[in-house]
This record gives sequence, structure tokens and C-alpha cells, in this order.
Amino acid sequence: MNHFEKDVQSKNNDVKDSVLAFGTGFATFAVIYIIAQIFALLP
Repeated sequence: MNHFEKDVQSKNNDVKDSVLAFGTGFATFAVIYIIAQIFALLP
């Protein structure tokens, strides 16, 4: 048996990874939106 295939499954929690990915994407777009609003408010 190949010793690399003993423990294939990841131990990470899928819900935690999904929330982290969604939060990262949401924060990125939120920062872009906030920067755009700041530039829109400048005279």
C-alpha cells in the first residue's frame, strides 16, 4: 500500500472554510466600495 494514501481526508471543517471564504470575498468588495465612496465624496 502506498504510504501517502493512508490519511487522505482533510480534517478541516467545511463550514468554517466556507465562512472564511465568504468573509474574505465580502470584505474585499466592501473595502473597494468604501474606497469608491470616499473618492465620490471628495470635491
